[in-house]
Amino acid sequence: MTRSDSVDPHSLASAPVVVGVDGTEASDAAVRWAATAAARRQRELVIVHGMDLDTDGFAVRSRERTTAIGESIVTEATRLAEQTDSPAPAITPRLESGDPGQLLVDCSESAHLVVLGGPTDSLGIGRLGSILLSVVSRARGAVVVVRAGESQAAPSAPVVVGIDGSPVSDAATGVAFREAAVASAPLIAVHSWADPYAGRFSRLLAASEEPVDVSAPDRALLAERLAGWRERYPSVELQRRVERGTPRDQLLSWSQTARLLVVGSRGRGRFARFMLGSTSATLVQRAKCPVMVVHPG
Repeated sequence: MTRSDSVDPHSLASAPVVVGVDGTEASDAAVRWAATAAARRQRELVIVHGMDLDTDGFAVRSRERTTAIGESIVTEATRLAEQTDSPAPAITPRLESGDPGQLLVDCSESAHLVVLGGPTDSLGIGRLGSILLSVVSRARGAVVVVRAGESQAAPSAPVVVGIDGSPVSDAATGVAFREAAVASAPLIAVHSWADPYAGRFSRLLAASEEPVDVSAPDRALLAERLAGWRERYPSVELQRRVERGTPRDQLLSWSQTARLLVVGSRGRGRFARFMLGSTSATLVQRAKCPVMVVHPG
């Protein structure tokens, strides 16, 4: 075990799986996913609902009604978690005042995972809601977004991780290997490439006497990024995919058959300076399976 592992709060045995709930269909889907994840890892499941009661002018009667609704949401979510096939070893409901998004961001500091319900449509990033976008953008560790209505993954469905060679991508790769090992699932590592010259000079390349493999550097990069993790998780069945196209399009396609997509919170492109990259934001919004967004340590 490396020193970085020994001080990682997300890997401690006491780190719980945290799920944010709001009583919606997507929230229920998130509870079921989180309960299963907590049971597989033998970790506590913490069910969190935040109530923003600190707004000026919030009448006492309104506070009481909001609190009653919050209690009902947490109670129902707890009942749902207890009804899973293999309940978590401990289930703890938390009903707190304050900004819901900030509450979950604070929880992420010491959580193994934070799980949230995702959008119910794909009409644009603005439809995600301020709480979801805030948590996915600013959380620490890993955040899983589960959309309502997602079909149950087949037992043989793989974990899929997007790899671009960035430090954030390396963090996501490690988490993806861990998730594949926990689920006893195969892992597919996807690296997308787009050579701006290949299309322009495709006829010239095709006519050359010696075959030109423009994807060779990308395959080498992928092999290099995976080497250390393969040694650490030798039981994980690994498949490499180097595919031409944008990461967004390739991973959206893989989401139709994956049990989980794992991506870094931001990548190498022109959006790398933002807390949530364009590929991650699109996947959270439109993927057909749960999406795990990994923030660097």
